[in-house]
Amino acid sequence: MVRAGKDEKRGFFAALRRTAYLPGVLAVIAGGAKASPAQAPAPQTPAAPALRRPGTNPNAAQVTAVPPAAVVPQASQLGPLAVSAPAGVPEPPAHMARVKDIASIEGIRDNQLVGYGIVVGLHGTGDSQQTTFPIQTLVSTLLRMGVSVPATSIKTQNLAAVFISATLPPFAEPGTKLDVTAASAGDAQSLEGGLLLMTPLYGPDGKIYAQAEGPLVVGGYALSVNGNIKQYNHPTTARIPAGGIVERGLTLDLVGRQSFTLLLNQADFRSAESMADSINKEEGRAAARSIDSRRIDLQVKPGEDIPQLLARIEAVEVPFYPRAKVVVNERTGTVVIGGMVVLQPVSILHGGLAINVVTEFQVSQPAPFSNTGTTTTVAQTSVQARDKPVNKIELKQGATVDDLVRSLQGIGASARDVISILQAMKAAGALEAEIEVL
Repeated sequence: MVRAGKDEKRGFFAALRRTAYLPGVLAVIAGGAKASPAQAPAPQTPAAPALRRPGTNPNAAQVTAVPPAAVVPQASQLGPLAVSAPAGVPEPPAHMARVKDIASIEGIRDNQLVGYGIVVGLHGTGDSQQTTFPIQTLVSTLLRMGVSVPATSIKTQNLAAVFISATLPPFAEPGTKLDVTAASAGDAQSLEGGLLLMTPLYGPDGKIYAQAEGPLVVGGYALSVNGNIKQYNHPTTARIPAGGIVERGLTLDLVGRQSFTLLLNQADFRSAESMADSINKEEGRAAARSIDSRRIDLQVKPGEDIPQLLARIEAVEVPFYPRAKVVVNERTGTVVIGGMVVLQPVSILHGGLAINVVTEFQVSQPAPFSNTGTTTTVAQTSVQARDKPVNKIELKQGATVDDLVRSLQGIGASARDVISILQAMKAAGALEAEIEVL
């Protein structure tokens, strides 16, 4: 019978204690054979081993003292249960979106056009005589038509000066119809029933790219009778559907192009990498490569049909990782919180101090039948201060945006209170998102 010494027993039980926290590892060695981690049963809560004295165990000859280093497995020998990921908030799944919805192709873009013209045919709701430039425009227009009229002799309220804006789409050729928008540049009351005279539309380079003309469609009205005004929407802005005609197009030759650049609407390195990988998987070749957080370079094979290639690329669905963002509008009190926003544990105390200053005027007059003193008005001012009770919100670990919104609604916070609270949470590090103020 082989008896283990005291030092060897201490090393054996110390090794058991060191390996007890490793799931899937058996530190028991019977008959000199070692249990493989892959063959080890599922980890269970082990019961306390019953210690026996060396002389009372009939199988004591089969127990061999093993040095501590021999029972501690290497990292490569541990099974899958022996490796645990660090605790933390799991990353939300990516959104699937088409390339055309989150990116654009460099060079294929819209262009803004602007022009200045006059609207005629109004029923006394045009610019007043104090606005001189509509009259000057009318005089210049009549002069080009061979009519010479002094500007001082023209008195009309049936015309209004307007600015025209339109968008020139890519690959627009002469004759393409455009929708245009007209907005009053003077003090006209309404553009309802007006007709826009032919107006040239200029690009950023000062060249004429389109002409606009036609009747206006107004989405509102304004009525004034004896000083009473009734207004609905904005009658000084109108649209002319298909009122513009392209005279000069901006052509982009796609034939012979060897590469294109895709531009992400929101710069993000991971989204750019995922887009390039998805395009390469769809095309079956290394066609795309991310340049930075916004640009993805797309290579074209010799002789490849470019419109078909771009159509396939734009239809590819890619994982998209939007930024966590909170958008607030201080003017309207609108707060929009994205679903990707992560909240950390935080306690919020919100209250306010209300101060009211009230002034009452009292009349002070002398006694009856008195010949002295005068009647006067005396102001009595009182100041009242009231401290509102503090409202408390406590967000624990794992709280969601919905929990925050419900808590803010529960304390009766206004939209501007919510904006202040969100900014304070951002400064305290409890709001992991970008705050954008419109």
